Amino acid sequence: MQVAKIATLALSIALPGLAQAATPSYGERLEGFAYPYPLKSFAFESQNQKLEMGYMDVAPNGKANGRTAVLMHGKNFCGATWVATIKTLSEAGYRVIAPDQIGFCTSSKPAHYQYSFQQLALNTHALLDSLGVDKVSLVGHSTGGMLATRFALMYPQQTDKLVMVNPIGLEDWKAEGVPYRSVDQWYQRELKVSAEGIRQYEQKTYYDGRWKPEYDQWVNMLAGLFNGPGKQAVAWNSALIYDMIFTQPVFYEFPNLKVPTLLMIGDRDTTAIGSDIAPPEVKERIGQYAQLGKDTAKRIPGAELVEFKGLGHAPQMEEPERFHKALLEGLQLK
Repeated sequence: MQVAKIATLALSIALPGLAQAATPSYGERLEGFAYPYPLKSFAFESQNQKLEMGYMDVAPNGKANGRTAVLMHGKNFCGATWVATIKTLSEAGYRVIAPDQIGFCTSSKPAHYQYSFQQLALNTHALLDSLGVDKVSLVGHSTGGMLATRFALMYPQQTDKLVMVNPIGLEDWKAEGVPYRSVDQWYQRELKVSAEGIRQYEQKTYYDGRWKPEYDQWVNMLAGLFNGPGKQAVAWNSALIYDMIFTQPVFYEFPNLKVPTLLMIGDRDTTAIGSDIAPPEVKERIGQYAQLGKDTAKRIPGAELVEFKGLGHAPQMEEPERFHKALLEGLQLK
């Protein structure tokens, strides 16, 4: 009995260390995490500083169709999370470019940066210009949907198709009554990011209470970034980015889009920035993608809506075959 007690005590002492060891530790630019395709770097100057953007540039696997797809990741995602979509599009003949935006993943984490969707669109445009790409099909997921919208508004002549996958920003949260968080408040929140916190949030908000083991690799990717030696820089840039997302809605400009647009919506998604501090009556009405998708499609001239019944925030990860079949059909130019 005494031996059992000693063993139990030893295990209880060791558990915190074991739990901490279970979360990887990656560098400030996600050093240590393996990307599915060769990672390249685009060096440029922005806001009086030298920055680098990580990106993947994947050639068509087979007969090229002459088109280039640019994949824009979400806030809690990276270019790497597009791995299945990259493979699918490449096999369909597309050249696929998947950048990590400044402040995210494998890209620079500047100490000071005035984040705006316009700036990120400019950065992406500069990357494409450096690669000699003058026409693209944009596929933006989550926050990447807000960025893809801004890019299409700024560069309609360069955009042959706009695809938004469960984009956030289909409503103006501050106008709906969500309280404002300062950058400092966001920073303190982001310093506390953990793998378990990410998992719980995504399971509840993204996947309607469901979870698949394959999602854990992406949880660990993000948690490892916040758990590494550059965690202060990661958290600070994350705070600045959240402020950009909350204060710079593209919602009011959807009617101004002049490019063919496809909305792909998992209708069980309930993502809404600031819902965790919103009053109960506000929290109840925001983030309702089953309705937001329909409302947004009506506001975008000529938009097509594809709904994935029963799926959540990332249909490309929940049911890849179903999603990619719809994506390939939706990318066709008419």
